[in-house]
Amino acid sequence: MKGTAQAQVEQAKALAAVGRLEAGLALLAPLAARADAPWQALSVQADLLKRAGRLVDSAALSRRLVAVRPQSVPARHNLASTLGDLGRPVEAEAVARETLALGGDAPETWLVLARALQGQNRFDEAEAAYRGALQRRPGYVDALRDRTQLIWMRTEDAAAACAPLDAAIAAASDPSPLRRIKARLLEFAGRPDDAYAALIAGPLDAASELAAAQAVMRADPARALEHASRAAALAGRQVLPIQAAQAEACLALGDPHAALAHVEAMRAAAPDNQHVLALLATAWRMDGDPRYETLYDYAAFVRPYRLDAPSGWTSLDAYLSDLARALHGLHQLKTHPVGQSLRGGSQTTAKLSESDDPVIAAFFQAIDGPIRAYMAALGTGEDPLRSRNTGRYHVQGSWSVRLRPNGFHTDHIHSEGWLSSACHIELPPAVQGDDREGWLRFGAAPGLPDLPSQHYVQPQPGTLVLFPSYMWHGTTPFGGEASRLTLAFDVVPA
Repeated sequence: MKGTAQAQVEQAKALAAVGRLEAGLALLAPLAARADAPWQALSVQADLLKRAGRLVDSAALSRRLVAVRPQSVPARHNLASTLGDLGRPVEAEAVARETLALGGDAPETWLVLARALQGQNRFDEAEAAYRGALQRRPGYVDALRDRTQLIWMRTEDAAAACAPLDAAIAAASDPSPLRRIKARLLEFAGRPDDAYAALIAGPLDAASELAAAQAVMRADPARALEHASRAAALAGRQVLPIQAAQAEACLALGDPHAALAHVEAMRAAAPDNQHVLALLATAWRMDGDPRYETLYDYAAFVRPYRLDAPSGWTSLDAYLSDLARALHGLHQLKTHPVGQSLRGGSQTTAKLSESDDPVIAAFFQAIDGPIRAYMAALGTGEDPLRSRNTGRYHVQGSWSVRLRPNGFHTDHIHSEGWLSSACHIELPPAVQGDDREGWLRFGAAPGLPDLPSQHYVQPQPGTLVLFPSYMWHGTTPFGGEASRLTLAFDVVPA
């Protein structure tokens, strides 16, 4: 690599290191675009693009890098990892296996392989690959987290899922990260007291103090505030998740003004953060501030759309029947994942917008019209929702949920979205009753019983509901014997 090119690469790396990621990308872009670009420029630019969330562009550069350096283990590993992040598990598996065949035996590559296999519902093979990663690095936190969650989702047995964690905790010199994983699993297994006990079983660093605050928030918000305050002191700087926990504790203690002090500081640093906007709305509602209604304008912002039958189907009912059959085939796990809103059901593991099943692919053609209609009706403005409306969009994530009878979604928001959705594919008879069983609800802030739901939408098969990602939403439990099948996605401006 000639001196000028090397200097550009090093300068781009230096800019990224001080937080000027876009400046680094702009500096390196002309060099990386050249047909004779040095491999170092391709490698660094692919890494910077991935860090910027531009995964498609990063993967394209990584493919070029593999073509230039076909025997490079790191180049193939990075391509496999990015393909996995893009939700392309078949491609990710193929490139991960190529990496291993070249002699790459890093635990990170085994983890990429395991996730790719899990994304294809090949769970036995995925567990074997997770074990492969852990054989090479016994305390590998990411592999332990993913493996224990897979065991939990396959078995609904918290003890079985915790067994690998307990062994790793006993052997670890610093078990704090592993205790946090165990606590999170126990929380989502419905054992909040055990989750909290797991966290405080040893010394607490800032991350563990934050986890303890979150674990005890519902039961004892005053104690949660103490944990969050200690986390802030240990961190020594403003950390958004810690500030959010402090705000949540203040809200739970009935002090919206104290919560707003934290929320405004967060909003100054991250004005488009969906969790921050949800907390802001909650504080305004609790305080009787009329600005709440500008954020939670249900009439303007919660809109149902009836899907049109995609090309190739004579009716929407015929399409929904085929789509339900395809989605049921993907629901092979026994229970809900850790960190998601559903309780009493399963969630698909792969990004459905990347599916090569023509039935599922047709869904993402069918939603284009409703999304564009929503953006057109929304218009532009200065509020946090309208101000980001470019008239163009990108599907950020996509998944299906199948709830069992008595299942439900806890009240939550979607932190990675701008618009969120629920499309109802197959519904139990209970949703037709007057008790709002299985209905979509909006406005109930979690852990705050004095702020109940304000708006409900009765689900109908083939109806897509679009709404702001920062809006608290959940579902009411339903009875009977039939399941409730939905397909959901998040949208961000393009």
